[in-house]
Amino acid sequence: MNTNRQWVLAKRPHGMVTKDNFEYRESPIPEPGEGQVLLRNLYLSFDPTQRGWMEDRESYLPPVQIGEVMRAGAVAQVAESRNPEFSKGDLVQTTGGWQDFVVVTPGAGWPGVSKIPEGVAPTMPLGVLGVTGLTAYWGLLDLGQPKAGETVLVSGAAGATGSVAGQIARIKGCRVVGIAGGPEKCQWLKDVARFDDVIDYKNENVDQRIAELCPNKVDVFFDNVGGDILEAALNHINMRARVVLCGGISAYNATEPQPGPKNLMNLVIMRARMEGFIVIDYMDRSHIAIPELMGWVQSGELVYKEDVQEGFENIPDTLNRLFTGKNLGKQILKIADPA
Repeated sequence: MNTNRQWVLAKRPHGMVTKDNFEYRESPIPEPGEGQVLLRNLYLSFDPTQRGWMEDRESYLPPVQIGEVMRAGAVAQVAESRNPEFSKGDLVQTTGGWQDFVVVTPGAGWPGVSKIPEGVAPTMPLGVLGVTGLTAYWGLLDLGQPKAGETVLVSGAAGATGSVAGQIARIKGCRVVGIAGGPEKCQWLKDVARFDDVIDYKNENVDQRIAELCPNKVDVFFDNVGGDILEAALNHINMRARVVLCGGISAYNATEPQPGPKNLMNLVIMRARMEGFIVIDYMDRSHIAIPELMGWVQSGELVYKEDVQEGFENIPDTLNRLFTGKNLGKQILKIADPA
């Protein structure tokens, strides 16, 4: 390969993100300087938060600028190293973006780069052992604080974060009810991820089904969706319930401000707590979460699902799978095999 293929942000989205928001470019392969490494991206991570990065507003990370390579997590291989800590052929995790090659300076801050331990499948650092797994772990355990015997409700339950959050709740001895869209996702949650019950929001009345499946009400609600789903859940919270706001994918592509839940007073009546969080606040504690997550995977207590697309030309369309409900589990795209 003699060129660096790239997808850059061409225009900011209005409504649903489309391929037209991006432009394909080719540039020379960058050369690493002293202390740097040249990485070749193998797998790219796709996450709902990328839609927010495309907006021209400040958030927990600065927006992607027009003409910049689209930001994305990646698993990559060291193609050339001028850093003594890394050797050619090492598999690493980084923020490589939508491109074949990227130069990174280890130890110099963002974007960081870390080696993938031997025995870890190359896609795991993008999902169950990556940002989505850590989000589920800390969001549920630190904010949700589930106790054995409690009822935990999870929206977006078939996604990379929701499916792990629900299983951690099960591991901790809770009754777990998931909300997902479509029979295939619901069946996977019941049969493979071992949720106690599942609500198909596309074919069932969510408010009614929460009442039926959570007769003792909801102690922890782990929310990835927002909107009407959040409002329905707040109708059924228990005394001292904890509502964990992880995301609000129902409104990410909205063109007008979306109305919030009309029943927030339920938090007051039930003396409940609702709190949002961003996983970057917990990254310095990854060494605590990752071994426990890996242990659960190895023991079979925690399963994970990956939706792996292929082809550099399919990168923009793969992002859109998150917002059309096509993905089951962690959305990933494969660019290349390790050398």
